[in-house]
Amino acid sequence: MKNQLRKILQAILRFFAVKILAKYRPEVVAITGSLGKTSAKEAIYAVLAPAYNVSRNQKNYNNEIGIPLTIISAEAGGRSVLKWLSVFLKALGLLIFRNKKYPEILVLEMGADHPGDLKYLTGLAPVKIAVVTAVAPAHLEYFKTLEDVAKEKSNLVKNLPKTGFAILNHDDKLVLAMKEKTNAQVLTFGLLPGADILGSEISVSHEVDYKDISTIQGISFKLSYQGSLVPVLLPKVVGQHLVYTALAAIAVGLAHGLNLHAIVESLRKFEPPKGRMNIILGIKNTLLIDDTYNSSPLAAAKALRQLSLINFNQRHKKYAVLGDMLELGGFSEQAHQELGQAVAERKIDYLVTVGEKARDIVRGAVGRGMPKDDCFSFAAAEEAGKFLQPRIAEGDLLLVKGSQGMRMEKIVKELMAEPWRAKELLVRQGREWA
Repeated sequence: MKNQLRKILQAILRFFAVKILAKYRPEVVAITGSLGKTSAKEAIYAVLAPAYNVSRNQKNYNNEIGIPLTIISAEAGGRSVLKWLSVFLKALGLLIFRNKKYPEILVLEMGADHPGDLKYLTGLAPVKIAVVTAVAPAHLEYFKTLEDVAKEKSNLVKNLPKTGFAILNHDDKLVLAMKEKTNAQVLTFGLLPGADILGSEISVSHEVDYKDISTIQGISFKLSYQGSLVPVLLPKVVGQHLVYTALAAIAVGLAHGLNLHAIVESLRKFEPPKGRMNIILGIKNTLLIDDTYNSSPLAAAKALRQLSLINFNQRHKKYAVLGDMLELGGFSEQAHQELGQAVAERKIDYLVTVGEKARDIVRGAVGRGMPKDDCFSFAAAEEAGKFLQPRIAEGDLLLVKGSQGMRMEKIVKELMAEPWRAKELLVRQGREWA
């Protein structure tokens, strides 16, 4: 019965979304990939917003229910019939009357948990500009192989019009191969020679004052495009992998004909979304890298690399606090063990894991030489948070990351210096997550 009601709801929302798009004809910029979708969406929004009337999905509205809600500019009704009726009335109002403030551009993150998801979403919302961030192990219990993941992601670029753009990660072979599957113009971005929009000379701020997060200067890099070399600064960004996010956003700006220097200036306003490599001041003047939104093997490995790159006094300690990475199917045990090996190789001082699958992270770390006495495992995030509270000391740095279902943000809330700001700073703080 529940599935039947969802199908009915999905059909109604699709009907309204298709009709609204047909009436207002906004340009659709869509982003997909195994990681970095939400950060890319926010960076693209930061680049386009000064020049256009732009809207983008909120929360995790990136599926067959969330995309129509974004098009309608409404929030989900949950279990309330009245709230869903108000959504339908809002959609009806957009069709009956003309809203002069309706967005010129919709920036839509499109998720793909199952085969066919992107075909459905692009059929609902025809895309003009498609951005593919990466193909990596994620949802492998449904896709089985990386090639299957790539095949699904390629649906975003296959039906682009000739006047559209496929914006592809040059450094990811499976993504770059998608250029053969589109008739649209292709722009590539990356850090390796050959990319149309090329980033180089990345520099990360290491001047960390644990009593004042505002002293973190962020990441800078050089941008090369058609003979121009432009410096780019991303304030408050500490994840080097977010350089790819910035490059993708720059590509979208260039596809719209925006001035390169104006694009770079707009990017200075970009801040990573909640739970994506955000720096939060912790108790006892510690620093927390809050990367709790979700996790996958590649994203976790990149976060660990960033943790290892931040330099400070050796008497301070680094903690990797890692939860289960879900939906990896038969690749799960190997992926978790490889992550543990990376923890050991990066010389992280302490490893704390949450969840049954994450015990394989410990096995991998110990197998690669990390002392077993420096590894700790817990069944739930709350237990790990209470364990860490008395243990951490001034100046320590903690990376907290795990799949959404592990609720690793509870650890951040337990350790942050200003827990009353949790709703402002952390993911999943609404009533539905209580």
